[in-house]
Amino acid sequence: MPTIIEKRHIVDLLGGEFRALASLCSTLSEAQWEVPTCLPGWTVRDVLSHVIGTEAMLSGEPTPDVEVAHLGHMKNAIAEGNERWVESMRALSGDQMLARFDDVTSGRMAALEAMSQAGFDAPSWTPVGNDETYGRFMRIRHYDCYLHEHDIRCALAIPPREDVADLRSATDEVATGLGYIVGRKAAMPDGARVQIDLTGPVRRTYLVAVDGRAALVDSFDRPPTVGVAMPVSLYLRLTGGRDDRFADLNERIGYTGDRALGEQLVANLAFTI
Repeated sequence: MPTIIEKRHIVDLLGGEFRALASLCSTLSEAQWEVPTCLPGWTVRDVLSHVIGTEAMLSGEPTPDVEVAHLGHMKNAIAEGNERWVESMRALSGDQMLARFDDVTSGRMAALEAMSQAGFDAPSWTPVGNDETYGRFMRIRHYDCYLHEHDIRCALAIPPREDVADLRSATDEVATGLGYIVGRKAAMPDGARVQIDLTGPVRRTYLVAVDGRAALVDSFDRPPTVGVAMPVSLYLRLTGGRDDRFADLNERIGYTGDRALGEQLVANLAFTI
């Protein structure tokens, strides 16, 4: 069933995320723009280029006609399109990057502000399928940009920005994939009861029952087979497929029940493209 998203809320979150990215990147030295991130082949500059490119595409700009055949980490057509935008901005200075970001996001915010709630509720293609709403697409955009802000922060050893509203929206988006994560990616056995507890600024508990297929439930009919507890920011990095080389990973995660299944779950939380 299509997801109805309240326009004012998500537009405010997107606007806040764009401001947070601009503020963060305005402090960078030219050397910091070139620091590698956890994303294959991408520097800090490339991460912001990707955000710019996606918003430019949504504004109707054509994908740049640049050569990307020399890049070896592309897995699909979407990735190739992303790389064309990134490659097109590799020669820009930090100031030029910020000017481009401001221009593109200002235009996008004006377009979003002009939309009605009915426009947000209208059917739309999204990265998760063709039968969703434009509002869901914009919640995914916020989630993606929030993850990318933290790709930059992690690369530069800058502490996370744990705004409660951002975290709540991001965890709401991840929750839509928990059945897939638990049942398909982590391959929890049939009959398993999986409890995931998030700690920190946003505290949530997710219960997933595996009965033929995995699905979120309101309560369990028996004690959990496995439970994992972790900080909400760590959960978002792991479910977002970020390889931040957490040396202290198991020290930051609490396990109950079947420890081996718990570690199998944690190792397979990633579900983004």
